[in-house]
Amino acid sequence: MPITEALSALEKKVCADIAAQRDGLVNELAQWVAIPTGFNNTQGLDELRGIVTQRLEALGARTSLMPGDPRPAWLGEGRMVSDNVPPLAVCRHEAKCGLPKVLIAGHLDTVFDPRGKFREMTVSPDGKTGNGPGVVDMKGGILIAITALEAIADAGIDLPWTFTFNSDEETGSFHSDSALRAEAKKHEIGLAVEPGLPGGGLAIARKGSGQFLIDIRGRSAHAGRAFFEGVSAVYALGQVLTKLHDLSDATREISVNVGPLKGGEATNIVPDHAALWGNARYPANELGDEVGRAIDALATPAGTLPEVTVHRVFSRPAKPEIPATRALAEQIRALARDMGEELAFASTGGVCDGNNLQDAGLPTIDTLGVRGGDLHKTSEWIELDSLVDRAQLFACLMLRLHGAN
Repeated sequence: MPITEALSALEKKVCADIAAQRDGLVNELAQWVAIPTGFNNTQGLDELRGIVTQRLEALGARTSLMPGDPRPAWLGEGRMVSDNVPPLAVCRHEAKCGLPKVLIAGHLDTVFDPRGKFREMTVSPDGKTGNGPGVVDMKGGILIAITALEAIADAGIDLPWTFTFNSDEETGSFHSDSALRAEAKKHEIGLAVEPGLPGGGLAIARKGSGQFLIDIRGRSAHAGRAFFEGVSAVYALGQVLTKLHDLSDATREISVNVGPLKGGEATNIVPDHAALWGNARYPANELGDEVGRAIDALATPAGTLPEVTVHRVFSRPAKPEIPATRALAEQIRALARDMGEELAFASTGGVCDGNNLQDAGLPTIDTLGVRGGDLHKTSEWIELDSLVDRAQLFACLMLRLHGAN
């Protein structure tokens, strides 16, 4: 990002300091990416949490570890899911000018199996991009925020802030949500380092998200000798599927996705059990309530066959554009212009901790991380130059939010 005359002398100094670290940032990101932090891999999560908290403690922050709540067991989608989620780390840095008003949120976990082959970052031959698990979502984002805070401190500026690190964002933040909401109520501004939208843009609104399980019990029977004595849970599942399909409504931006599915053991047995897991997205919480009621209505009375049981939790509230968030986004856009970049605004169907922070009353912009793409895929990539210019943007934003520029 060019250093323009619109920046103050302090901002120019901080930006120059960050620019000089480009190669070191790439190398450090590669080291972080090599630490497997997916699928609740406690050892890797503990290692990375130790690295980032030590960096912030070197700036004078104090770290507290906050225990959390268990996630619903049925959310495992047929897999065994451990409740032994590492605690939320809260790094608080107080300064002479007062208590922190800015809450920075990051997550250490990724979606990738730590036992898989996708475990390291590789750099393209031209040195412009990197490919690896979590390079943008969100190890790159955490790295640029810490780099920004270090550059501010190196310039002799003492700012207050709080930085949180959870280990269960990719699975819904059930463990850390209550502690994050408590932190939200202590602050005035939320900044999260999820990846920027395509081109580096900012999300100013997000859909809400809800998870559900529909479990169906029937009666088993031999498919040839006693077919009509059985009650097929799979056929009942099919009827439920068509009703779920009809809940999606493009005009109202409501989507209901289903998968995975489970049911049946053999073709000569009437299946007595079937299940499906699904996800709903909605632009407003009232619409989420409407979808939730429709899903609840699929349940049947206990003891009837087929017996349909519904489990659901709509834990990511919609994050609509509100005046305070818009004002914060405009402030970031004005800063980016001073740095020679134009930031677009957009809404997205993706969800993150920013949904919950804003629902708790904290105006939050949550796409201040690096530029890249293909999140949650083995083709996940980062634009390596964004390690520098997004760190510069974050640093200057922190200075301006505190009137220290």
